Amino acid sequence: MAGPRRDTRGIVDAAGLLARVRFRRREPAPALRPWVEHYWLIDWDLDEPYASRVVPHPSVNVVFQSFDRSAEPYAEHSAERRPGPARPPASPDFAEVAGARNRLFTQRLAGRGRVCGVQFRPGGFRPFSPAKPVAYWTDLHVPLADALPVTDRDIAAVLGPDAEDERVAALDAYLLGVVSGAAPDAVTRQAARAVRLVELVRHDRGVRRADRLATAAGLSPRSLQRLFCGYVGVGPKWVILRYRIHEALERAESAGPGGAVDWAALAAELGYSDQAHLVRDFTATVGVPPTAYGRTGAA
Repeated sequence: MAGPRRDTRGIVDAAGLLARVRFRRREPAPALRPWVEHYWLIDWDLDEPYASRVVPHPSVNVVFQSFDRSAEPYAEHSAERRPGPARPPASPDFAEVAGARNRLFTQRLAGRGRVCGVQFRPGGFRPFSPAKPVAYWTDLHVPLADALPVTDRDIAAVLGPDAEDERVAALDAYLLGVVSGAAPDAVTRQAARAVRLVELVRHDRGVRRADRLATAAGLSPRSLQRLFCGYVGVGPKWVILRYRIHEALERAESAGPGGAVDWAALAAELGYSDQAHLVRDFTATVGVPPTAYGRTGAA
């Protein structure tokens, strides 16, 4: 594992977001790396509100959040909440779990705030919360206590320190305490299998169909679907499509406003039968056609 990735895949208008917030990724403790992709830390102090938008990865995130309620800004989510409150709690510091999301995720930032997030590897959340299939959390945004044991002291330990290394150490300590002895061996083995298969999809462009992934895994298509439902939260076809859209979005971002992207060539490269199918999927996910996104640099 070569450390946190440095790309901006999934972030809509990455340049706009990074101009307004301080964003970092940090590695978790070695024992957590099979399950946790990285920590992500954001701090902001804004004169005007800003809506960040993300095409989510097929991952569960745990998010510790501190914000200035006087600015009335932070959580303007499109995700369903079950059974949590319709708005953030009265305390300025709280923690939530967000399942994999089918839709574009919009988060409104204003005033001052801090987030310490945990992005689990696709397939890596179940060892921490083995009681429910990961599909249960898909498209949900709920208090962390609904999924994992957490106390106000845990939240304060993560969000309180100004020193970044102390926040990372607090995240390590919290997650190591949760995962220790939490999952049966069978759950751990299946989680590791799911992680490997999603990594194969992410890095091997030759995996373009769910049935081919099933063959590579030595599973029937139905067994593969059950594995992804239980440990990733979304189906293998969805994962393949989402990584294609991330690639297309990053290509548009790198071209910049007014830049030229050969969408027909990219469609072929990503395994689409034609450009029209890429345009349809991109528009449904991001909200605008890829050519319009390329002209403006944002949806």
